[in-house]
Amino acid sequence: MLDQNLIAYLYEKLPKRTNLFQEIEQLAKDNHVPIMDPYSMETVLQILRIFQPTKILEIGTAIGYSALRMSDATNAQIVTIERDEERIKTAEAYIEKANKSDQIVLLKGDAFDLLNEVRTHGPFDCLFIDAAKGQYKRFFENFTPFLSNRSLIITDNVLFKGFVYEYETENKRLQKLGKKINQFNDWLINHPDYHTVILPVGDGIAITVKKVNEKG
Repeated sequence: MLDQNLIAYLYEKLPKRTNLFQEIEQLAKDNHVPIMDPYSMETVLQILRIFQPTKILEIGTAIGYSALRMSDATNAQIVTIERDEERIKTAEAYIEKANKSDQIVLLKGDAFDLLNEVRTHGPFDCLFIDAAKGQYKRFFENFTPFLSNRSLIITDNVLFKGFVYEYETENKRLQKLGKKINQFNDWLINHPDYHTVILPVGDGIAITVKKVNEKG
């Protein structure tokens, strides 16, 4: 893992977030809502600024933090999916408060039940996966068909607090999930149609792009 002094230094250099984003971060902390780590978020935003997507599909809205951050950093249209009713209410309130209702479409329900509806909003040139970790492979396989030829896939939490390589724990659920995410990582990195690199940022981010054939 990265040196703790280096991590502290890097976090000190993060750009200051708006009052709204700080409010969402505090709410998430107080209520134990999993939102993206601040440094991971900044890393993703910088990648998006470089890639310049026009339409992003996010699996896992939570309370709207990452969708709002992405909408603030890009001009992309964002379609985001959430199934938790309380989190949906909070996300809707923040999206309205940020005046982003025209840029962000929030679909409500289980992602796998919404495949047909998601298809109508595509194609997308970026897929952001940040939902149930045990379902990462299913998310990837079910939603990448809705991507354009020029596409980027970002998957969060792929290092899962070290449980992907340090299995010794009394918590069998974490051990099992760590092994499952490790299997996903191996599958993704060796996928014949994609290039993937894992960045040791936050809880680990996988950056995936389609391979280009010899004819381009």
